Amino acid sequence: MSSKHDKHGEAVIKRVSRKHEDEGHGGGWKVAFADFCLALMCLFMLLWVLSARDSERAQEALAAGSQIDEGRGPKLGESARTHPGSLISREPVPATDRRTPAGEPTPGQALVKRRYETAAEQEDLSKLLEQLSEETGLAGNLQTAVTAQGLRVMLHDTDRQGMFERGSAVPSEKFRALLRKMGPLFARIENQMLIVGHTDSLQYAGGGAGAMSNWGLSTNRAMVARSHLLAGGMPGSSVLQVVGMADQAPLDAQRPDAGVNRRIELLILTTAQARATAAMFGVPNQVQPLTDGVDSALPDTETPSSLRDRLIDSAPRGTDR
Repeated sequence: MSSKHDKHGEAVIKRVSRKHEDEGHGGGWKVAFADFCLALMCLFMLLWVLSARDSERAQEALAAGSQIDEGRGPKLGESARTHPGSLISREPVPATDRRTPAGEPTPGQALVKRRYETAAEQEDLSKLLEQLSEETGLAGNLQTAVTAQGLRVMLHDTDRQGMFERGSAVPSEKFRALLRKMGPLFARIENQMLIVGHTDSLQYAGGGAGAMSNWGLSTNRAMVARSHLLAGGMPGSSVLQVVGMADQAPLDAQRPDAGVNRRIELLILTTAQARATAAMFGVPNQVQPLTDGVDSALPDTETPSSLRDRLIDSAPRGTDR
């Protein structure tokens, strides 16, 4: 009896295996970690895109000269717009941009003269520029006029389309493409040009010596236009002068804030006008005729040389230490 009682009184210990439970829940942390890594990678990609956009805007501003240092507030009545940036160039590849139909001359092929001096020759040049503006979708933003000084090319804003972002020197994609298409054209001619920037009459908010103004904006835009012409293949010697005129020479004086007043002008000078312009700021070798029967009274080469020698002789000399 006692043995049977002892048998029933024994404690039975059963070990429960957690093998299947571990298999069902042990990989959950891996999925959570993978989701976290994916979210972190997306964050890094977003930061990289934002950095690329800021980098492109900074490069455009640096090309303008002092755009970063002078930018102090928006224009009155205007709101800033975000420029879509990318480290990948959006410019078309010249070799695959557009196939020219057989028998149709390209602007480079049609350019047979090295100098454009007469009114008829300048008119031929204007037609080539108009063709380029049509190819880039800016036919309504280009006007040309043959003058006694040379061919005047006006690249201006319209109510529907602008050349630059408002209040900045960042060019639009179409305007950038047009300037770069003009580069090879100007590389094949010997005429020099003036690049002049113009703004409308709207003024920047704020003031002070370091504040942004229409003078700085027009100059920066002219410098940006020059940089893209050079990037397109135009040699640096083609540019005689780059200047900003702010809002001092509007095309539409009745509406000083009109879009047509915001423009970049390229004055492609005749040879005589280029020499006369250079002589205004340098030392001329001879008298340049302005018009028939009227000559410009320019100083000779000895006067500046003697003045320089007097300034050097009268300057105080330092002492050795």
